[in-house]
Amino acid sequence: MPQPTWFLDETTSLGRENTDPEHVAHYDEKEDAGAAAEIVTLGQLLPATTADVVDLGAGTGQFALLAAERWENVTAVDPSPVMLDHLRQKATAAGSSLYIVEDGYLTYERASESVDLAYSRFALHHLPDFWKAIALARIRRMLRPGGILRLWDVVYHFPLNEAIERIEHWCSTGYSAMEGGWTRADLEEHVRDEHSTFTWLLEPMMGEAGFVIEDAQYDDDGIFAKYILRAV
Repeated sequence: MPQPTWFLDETTSLGRENTDPEHVAHYDEKEDAGAAAEIVTLGQLLPATTADVVDLGAGTGQFALLAAERWENVTAVDPSPVMLDHLRQKATAAGSSLYIVEDGYLTYERASESVDLAYSRFALHHLPDFWKAIALARIRRMLRPGGILRLWDVVYHFPLNEAIERIEHWCSTGYSAMEGGWTRADLEEHVRDEHSTFTWLLEPMMGEAGFVIEDAQYDDDGIFAKYILRAV
């Protein structure tokens, strides 16, 4: 059925960097997803090689390409045509069996309770909070009971009265344009134009969507959070 007219078009929430071919071409140099360590961690939780895995917001596929070497059924989903063009080139060069779909959190369809592991890294923040909750509920529906959502994102873990100081400190850690990496302007753009939220707003959404938090890790600056969520 067609979406109602009030439904969010995720292609309008991609963020400038995900539609810029120049940025995408150099994304892997700028951002290390730590994919090999993620495969080890998640492989211990999901040892069966026949598992069905979905990477939502897969981007350039750092995780998805390695996951396709570990599990037989891996799908990379992203709403950015530019990101997916880059990923397809990488997959072809690697001879990967990865299945690639141009879609988003709010539109990707899978049969209910058909997925063992959903993965999402640095992507959910592109959605405003209302739509994050909708996305989490949709992910829960596709996961089998006991299935896993690995969620890693910019999620602010500090009291509201510290927000200005903490965000200013984070922005001050940006690199110069000459050094490479994420610049202060990049970090400021993230805070201003994207939709990262607080842990004390996001975590109740997880419970409402039908997850229990099995593990939560926060960095010392209160900027990043990693979760292992279990579908109940």
